[in-house]
This record gives sequence, structure tokens and C-alpha cells, in this order.
Amino acid sequence: MRRYIFLLIISLFLFTQSCDKDFLERYPLDELVPQDFFNSPEELKLYANRFYTLLPAHSGYFYTFWIDRNSDNLVHGSYDTRLAGTRTVPSSGGGWDWGNIRQANYFLQYCGNAEGVEADINHYIGEVRFFRAYLYFEKIKTFGDVPWISKPMNTNSEELFAPRTSRIDVTDSIIADLDYAISNLKTASQAEPFRINKEAALLLKARICLYEGTWQKYHYGTPFGVQGSDGTRFLELAAGTSRQLMEMNTFSIYRGPEGQEYWSLFNQYDYTGNPEVMLWKKFDAALGITHNMSRYIPHGTGRIGMSKSLIDSYLCEDGDPVSVSPLFQGYDSLWLEVTNRDPRLLQSLLLPGYYMVANSPGGANDRQYELPTLDGIADFRNTTGYAIYKGSNPDWSQQTADNIGTTASIIFRYAEALLIHAEAKAELGTLTQEDADRTVNVLRDRVGMAHLNINNISHDPNWEFPSLSPLINEIRRERRVELACEGFRWDDLARWRAHHLITGQRPRGVKYIGSNLEGAYRDYDGNPTIFIGQNLFVDENGFVDPYRNVLPNGYGFNPGRDYLSPIPSDEITLNSNLVQNPGW
Repeated sequence: MRRYIFLLIISLFLFTQSCDKDFLERYPLDELVPQDFFNSPEELKLYANRFYTLLPAHSGYFYTFWIDRNSDNLVHGSYDTRLAGTRTVPSSGGGWDWGNIRQANYFLQYCGNAEGVEADINHYIGEVRFFRAYLYFEKIKTFGDVPWISKPMNTNSEELFAPRTSRIDVTDSIIADLDYAISNLKTASQAEPFRINKEAALLLKARICLYEGTWQKYHYGTPFGVQGSDGTRFLELAAGTSRQLMEMNTFSIYRGPEGQEYWSLFNQYDYTGNPEVMLWKKFDAALGITHNMSRYIPHGTGRIGMSKSLIDSYLCEDGDPVSVSPLFQGYDSLWLEVTNRDPRLLQSLLLPGYYMVANSPGGANDRQYELPTLDGIADFRNTTGYAIYKGSNPDWSQQTADNIGTTASIIFRYAEALLIHAEAKAELGTLTQEDADRTVNVLRDRVGMAHLNINNISHDPNWEFPSLSPLINEIRRERRVELACEGFRWDDLARWRAHHLITGQRPRGVKYIGSNLEGAYRDYDGNPTIFIGQNLFVDENGFVDPYRNVLPNGYGFNPGRDYLSPIPSDEITLNSNLVQNPGW
């Protein structure tokens, strides 16, 4: 035994004496050695693949249709802490992570080593610059000013102790990345399926410019604004970039079967050839790439419900709001509430009689929706009575077990470009009827909805933004309705500085007292299963009030603090040049 120990000690001594210099000069084991990689377009492609998981798509028990639970569109069983104003400064984490940006910078530092077809090389460089732009956009939305770092850092890099860069300078750098991507990425018809293309880069640029333009406009003069900038330059870029995408004529608006023109867009298995979908994720049960969306969305919605605020935002068929239209039938039942409304509401909200499970094999009975699961428990409870139908696929093959869902996930769709163009021009005061016809009215034509006439907008006493023009109110309404439950609403509230829709407010749900739901909830023995004030709360008008007990004073969102997240305290301790965000 002693002999083996002696030989081990000698071996270790010889190894450290002969190799310690080489060992210390090695690249980190979790990092590719540049001399051995980045040598061909194929290797650039393999490296770029790692960033695709950053894009929002269904995964397991996460669904993109749930992202809006951080806003006033959806109401979760547990309230959002940002909206409630209950967040605290974390000691670490909190989104202040730069690993993915470092990976992008590492690629961009060494990608020049590649040899091969120049167009292929430049395409993959364009992909990574797209993703660096995407990552930095998430950073400025979260923290505002952040350090702009364009090279991979080491533990002793001076940039680790740099101050924050102004968000307007960071945004300019983001746009520079996207301009490179737009110039070098292949078009959708030339790029490989499921990969970033020129049109997607144009859409992301337009999205970012609209966000930053309106953020600077509506936060001007506040601690979150940009001194000396009202956002006009970015709004002009948003209008111009979205127009460029529109004029390419690569994509158009999808229109499904009658009665499903809109709904059928969101539950397909394959978007190959779909005229509206610009980038999407495919699922395959054989490969174990699945999700549970269709099992959860109609069956209680996973402790989530659409808000009354969202439902009320849908116009009536005559193009007027529910507050003034004679077509509105009131709230006494779900079907009355949706009668004579924008067809997108009927295709987004689960209604009694709709199929939850269809095409059952062997003659088994299909299952139809009867009542919102207001008396459900855990994930099988609907919080508001308004259950999501958008995105659900009732086919039996999607319903019978965990992890068998294979409906595809849309990442970018062309409708957003039309909405960006309309909003940017409305904000600039240059939107014409022709512009409205090319954007908003194209979306309305999908479902046969009355057109927006910019010179004949009915006054809505319940407009969300009464201090702004009728046109801007209606453009914002259109955006909310068309993109409902697709993860855009919080960003819109933040860039519009719309805290008046949050602070002191409690979300509401369906009318219960005085509607046909009252008394309808019984167990198999005929006993009631809903008890007001115990397992269901309602307001003074009989509408479901999910947070009545837990947030009696409504959301505590602080407009002087909560538009941005706090920088973790450990980071400020490590870097004295970092200044904490306002209010934290």
C-alpha cells in the first residue's frame, strides 16, 4: 500500500513540475479554444445554435400564452410582485447576468478566423449580432442604463468596474448590431428553416425602436427618461423599419377557416408555408420535444384567467366600444357578453359549448366546456371565469397525458409589424387613413371586423388614456386585442408609463352575482361548491374579485421605482461605479 502511495506522490510531483506552466495557460474548460474552432461556416452555425433557446417558446409547463400574467391582461393565482410593489433588492441574481452576452462577444472576437463562403460566414455573424441585440434589449428593459461591453472579459478586465452606459447609447449600439444583421442575414426564402432571417431582424429592430421611442417620450422629465431626448428619432426609425419590412412583401396576414380565422393561427403543428409566421419552434413527441399547453389552457388554465379589463377592450361589431354601442348585451352570461363583439374575442375566450377534447378515438365521448372552474383547486382553478381559448388545441392527441403536446410555438409574426407601423406613425402625428388601411384594417379584415376610420372615432368614456388623442387610444386598443396573451402587454404598459392602470387597482373577472353562473356550481350530490367570501370573492357589483382579500388596497406599484428592477446589492458592493436605480 505504501508503495502505491509513494508512486502516486512521485507522479503528481513530476506532472506538476513539467506541466504547470502549460496548464495555467490553458483556456477555461467550459470555453472553446479559438484555434480549434471558428474555422468554418458550419462551426459558426454550431456555436450560434446555443442562443436559440433564449427565444420565447412553449416548453414543458411554460407557455408563451401565460407571459401576460405579469400585466393587466391575465390574473394569476399568486399576484405579480412587481405589480404589487413588493419586490426587494436581491443580494445577487435578479437578471444581472452577463454570461450569454459574454458568449456572444467571445464568438464575435474569434469568428474572423473562419474560412469559406463569405455570405454564409456573414450570415452566422449576423445571427449572433441579432442575439446580442436581443439580450441587451432585455437588459435595458429591466435595468435601464447598463454597461455596454462588446468583448469577452476576464476576471481582471477593467470593464468589470465600469459605470453604466446611458440607455440611449446602448440602444444605438443595439441598432448597429441589428443593422449589420439586416445587411448580412439571408432572407426568409433563402435561410434555413427555423433560423433567424433578415425579416426577423427587421421586426426586432422595429420593436426595439418603438419601445425606446415611446419610453423616452412618455418618461421624459422623470428619473427614467433620457435627458434631451423625446424619442422622436427612434419613432421615425420604427416607422421606417416596419415600412421596409412591409414593402418586402415576404409575409402577409393568415386567414383560417370561417369562424376560426384568428383562432386557428395559434394551434397548428407546422407553420411551414404560413404567410404570417416569420419564425417558429417545432415540437416532436418522438424526439421528446413536447409541452403541456393544450392540457392546461382549457382545463382550468393553470390558476390563470383573462381579466375583465382585457375582455372589455374588445369592440362591438359596429366598431364602437361596449360603453356606447347599442349592440352590447351586458354581462349576465358569457354568451351575452360576447354577442355582437369583435370575432377575435369569440376566438380567444373559452365559451360554454366549445370543445375541450375532440376527435376522441373508439367512439368515446368528446368533452365540451360547461362552466369556468371558479370552484377548482390548484392548477385546475380559473381565477376570473374568463378562460383562455387562444392557443388551445382540443384534439384528443394533445390531451391524454403529460408531455405529449406538439402544437408549434410562434416566435415572430408579421401582424406585429403592422401594429408597430400604425403606432409609430400615430405617435409622430403622421398616420393617414391609407396607413390605417394598410395596417389596422388589414388585421380587422381577417375576421370581418368594422374598419377604423381615423376621422370618425366614437368617444369612449372608458378610454384607458383619456389625456391622449382618440387615434392613439384606438391604436393601443388594437394592439392589446390582436396581441392578447402573447407576452407584449407589460412592455407596453412600461413604455407608455401607464401606471394609472395598475397602481391602486385590483383586477376583476366575470360577473357572478346576478348572472347565470350564480347557483350553477354543484357537486354530484347537488350541494353548492361556491361560497362567497370563502372560496370566491366578488366586488360590490357582483364581479369576481380574486385579490379582494390579499390586496385590499389594490396593486402597490410605485411609479417612482418599479418601472425598473434593482441592481443586486452584491454587484454594487463589488463595483463602486454602479449607481442603484431610482427608488431602490
